[in-house]
Amino acid sequence: MNDTITLIDSHTHVYYRDYADDFEQMLQRASDAGVAAMLVVGTDIESSRESVALADKYPHLYAAVGIHPHDAAGVTEKCYDEIRELALSSPKVVAIGEIGLDFFRDRSPRDEQETVFRRLLRLARELDKPVIVHDRDAHEQVLACLKEERVNSGVLHCFSGDTAMAAEAIAMGFYISIPGTVTYPANDALREVVRATSIDRMLVETDCPYLSPVPHRGKRNEPAHVRLAAERVAEVKGLTLSDVARITTKNVRDLFGIRLWDQSTKIAYMIRNSLYLNITNRCSNRCSFCAKFDDFTVKGHNLLLDGEPSYEEVMAAIGEPQGIDEVVFCGYGESLIRLDLVKQVAAAMKQRGYRVRINTDGQANLVHGRNILPELAGLVDSISVSLNAPDAETYERLCNTPFGQAGFEGMCDFIRQAQQHIPTVVASAVTVPGIDIEACRRLADSLGAEFRIRDYAEVG
Repeated sequence: MNDTITLIDSHTHVYYRDYADDFEQMLQRASDAGVAAMLVVGTDIESSRESVALADKYPHLYAAVGIHPHDAAGVTEKCYDEIRELALSSPKVVAIGEIGLDFFRDRSPRDEQETVFRRLLRLARELDKPVIVHDRDAHEQVLACLKEERVNSGVLHCFSGDTAMAAEAIAMGFYISIPGTVTYPANDALREVVRATSIDRMLVETDCPYLSPVPHRGKRNEPAHVRLAAERVAEVKGLTLSDVARITTKNVRDLFGIRLWDQSTKIAYMIRNSLYLNITNRCSNRCSFCAKFDDFTVKGHNLLLDGEPSYEEVMAAIGEPQGIDEVVFCGYGESLIRLDLVKQVAAAMKQRGYRVRINTDGQANLVHGRNILPELAGLVDSISVSLNAPDAETYERLCNTPFGQAGFEGMCDFIRQAQQHIPTVVASAVTVPGIDIEACRRLADSLGAEFRIRDYAEVG
């Protein structure tokens, strides 16, 4: 398995003269820090041209073209035409930006800022490109413009709003981007936003040469320092740097179409200190809340298998992992459908001294037509069963089980019987809107299992 950190700096201005004397060295420092790509963002016609030129010259640089609200007062029809031409001039131009509103400095009249912002939003929609939005002290009006112009793809860069604004922007389809200011001792507000927001809707950036993170405040910022922002996000979220790098990089790729996909994570992938195994995309249920029906990714990992792996392929993907707490059978599929493979791999992992957990929908006895739990005794330390509903009717509606009434009853029996063969048995429920979580908890208690709540927003 490859533990290399891969980051993308989602917002840079490296065309500035600040980098003229050490541009190549700056790029090398970024590479050394794990920055695999960066987005160079224009703020006017000239810098947009420079962004495109740099993207065309360097394979790992990409461009965005736009006009900053500070320059709105000087915008003419010719400017819009030039931005359009630049946006279409190269496949490396992946966004319209930096555009938006700045009611803090007010370097252009607010009405002219809004006129330019709306025109460029319409251009982005016409060209089917995401937007990179500058928002300073203009939160309500920025969101209003985005809604009214029906733009729902982009990022609020250098996010400066509160948790409620972040949630609203994300609900509209936007990402929020976290700069190095998250490292500033007094910036508890941004850290609270990071704490409350799903990492799956977050990017990291430098906005270099501005906003240098601690310990570089007061000096020129550069793309290598995006790692410091990512490290602080990881600390606040209780994640590893590898988690944050992988997920935010995946988010940048999804938003801007930048492709650096590592296929090796399809079978064996890390989240925090657990090694997850994805051995099938088949499921016995078809849960309505399962994210795989929209996207086969989880925490930045692409889990759409090209084919079901053999024992040898699984063991090769596992390799010799270091510093893991457990091995978890949990991908975008029901692992116990492949019972024989689970037993083979679990036996090998137990022989190496690892703890083994299985996440399951609890339908395995129905699938195989026998009680398979005795076969897992001594191989599995814990099993987490998706309870998800307090009664058969709700379960059938939510999980679309092919077993009808027997599906719910079979799952409950599986939880009861599992306790005879597996040391730890957990029943879990997803906070799908309308589900009575407390009723699920009471059912889990009656079945003798521990109970765990899974956040609907974090599923997948």
